[in-house]
Amino acid sequence: MIKMPSHRGNYMSIKLKLRANALKEKAFGYLLVVGAALMTLLMSDALAATGFSAQGARLKDIATIKGVRENILIGYGLVVGLKGTGDSSADVTAKSLGRLFGKLGLDVEKNASIKSKNAAAVIVTAKLPPFARAGNPIDITVSSIGDASSLEGGMLLVTPLRAGDQQVYAVAQGLITLGALTDGSSKGVFPTVGRVVSGAMVEKDIDTNFSQKKTFRLSLINPDFTTAARLVALVNAELGGKFASARDSATIDVVVPFNYDGNTVELLARIENMRVVIDQKAKVVLNERTGTVVMGDKVTISPVAISHGDLSIQVKGAAKGSSGERVYDLRGGATVSDLVKLLNTLGVQPKDLSAIFQTIKQTGALQADLEFM
Repeated sequence: MIKMPSHRGNYMSIKLKLRANALKEKAFGYLLVVGAALMTLLMSDALAATGFSAQGARLKDIATIKGVRENILIGYGLVVGLKGTGDSSADVTAKSLGRLFGKLGLDVEKNASIKSKNAAAVIVTAKLPPFARAGNPIDITVSSIGDASSLEGGMLLVTPLRAGDQQVYAVAQGLITLGALTDGSSKGVFPTVGRVVSGAMVEKDIDTNFSQKKTFRLSLINPDFTTAARLVALVNAELGGKFASARDSATIDVVVPFNYDGNTVELLARIENMRVVIDQKAKVVLNERTGTVVMGDKVTISPVAISHGDLSIQVKGAAKGSSGERVYDLRGGATVSDLVKLLNTLGVQPKDLSAIFQTIKQTGALQADLEFM
């Protein structure tokens, strides 16, 4: 009798192994989920420590890059075609017309004075954008320097525009517009100042070879040590190394990583969109003429008693005024905003508001800088 081999034991063994593997895969999946959650939590803590916030300000809005700026251009020119509103007795206009006619081939007597009320001497100004190239148009502003009453309808003749190095970077020409209000009126418009949109053409390239820079410098518009430190930590965390360092409260130097060598534009595009929580000194700005008060949200007032005329204000249980005065209480830890609201409610005049704030500042109760406009 032949005995057949039994496969039941092998089958059960294989089934147990498969179940064990399934349990291992399930447990591994749980570990991956938990690990991802922990990593997310650690990343959020790290970003918070470096000052990152979705509500923070972008780097491009709070700092400038050294070498990336506008340049001012200026030139002297003539406006013609005016309807009797030009210069009437300006010698510079008459001499300029004489030289112009001479360059155009007209026979003009030496030192001849040509007067015309249809022409005006003007100063032309413009802003040359960074990295401007030959052929780019730019807007210009035209301002009268004589006794012309209006530049409306005038034509600016060809005018070279120079920078501080006395080199010509653009040439301007065009019809001057003064602008008007939405209702078509010219009330509030200065007729002796006009603009020419795209009225100048860049004639000289400004090539700084920016993409080949090995380092660049950031300058905070509002210097602050806390903001600078946060920005350095954020840039280093983003680039994965110590590439940024702060020289002072306004200056941050960044070394270009080797993987961005020759590609500084892409690096700056990555950095300038980072968001950082900015910090700044507490400040209160007061306009004495209008009574407008602008302050931050953390400007507080120390315990103080304010008495102005028949008005008395107490902060955090300061001494009470006499029985004949109007007495008002502010809660402990009151802010400047609370005080301003109370003073406006009581109808305090702007000049009185200024005097009150100056007195509070002199006593040391105002924990902020006070600035008047």
